[in-house]
Amino acid sequence: MKHLFFVEDDLSLINGLSFALNKEGYAVDVARTKQEAEALWLKEKFDLVILDVSLPDGSGYDLCRQIRQTSTVPIIFLTAADEETEIIMGLDLGGDDYITKPFKLAVFLSRIHALLRRQENFSPADRELASNGIRVQRLERSVYKNGELVNLTAGEYKLLCLLMENPNQVLTPEQILSKLWDCDENYVDANTLTVYIRRLRAKIEDDPSDPKKIVTLRRLGYKWNVPERTGV
Repeated sequence: MKHLFFVEDDLSLINGLSFALNKEGYAVDVARTKQEAEALWLKEKFDLVILDVSLPDGSGYDLCRQIRQTSTVPIIFLTAADEETEIIMGLDLGGDDYITKPFKLAVFLSRIHALLRRQENFSPADRELASNGIRVQRLERSVYKNGELVNLTAGEYKLLCLLMENPNQVLTPEQILSKLWDCDENYVDANTLTVYIRRLRAKIEDDPSDPKKIVTLRRLGYKWNVPERTGV
């Protein structure tokens, strides 16, 4: 049985969603404040976190930062905020999805199912990625360039992993957005992706103005360019 952590202060929403999740076969623990959530997080092990942004004693964003220091557990932000900057901030801090209130229960449940399936498909063989002098330790969510640690935001980290998982393959902006984030495409669009690409290049390329690792193919998309090795 999958163990979910629901951090929300609205009692009516807690009761309704907890009932629906229990009916789906999930075990659910609930915290109504940031302080309660911090204490419960240290005691239990969870398979997925459903996290409201606005809590009575703090921000869900802060709680997300704390969780991401020690865990790669899937996190869904559940909130009334629907501004683009709010959504991007949640994803950049390490959120995997973002659902705005009001929402349909079927959509909410399908997002949870999808994230849990994705987590289950993460095999030991996927724990490390390495090419072009870049090494990703996925369990620790750490990235190294020529042996030196590189500090990436969660959004930059996800983008790098996706590109490195598909070496020498052209990925369209639409493919990247659909695989990277499950939120509404109206908020995470091609312009946002361009910003992420630029910031990631600034951190991993030797010369960001002349990128060799992340290559742009005009009108097509982006490619993680790995030179072919030639034998003697």
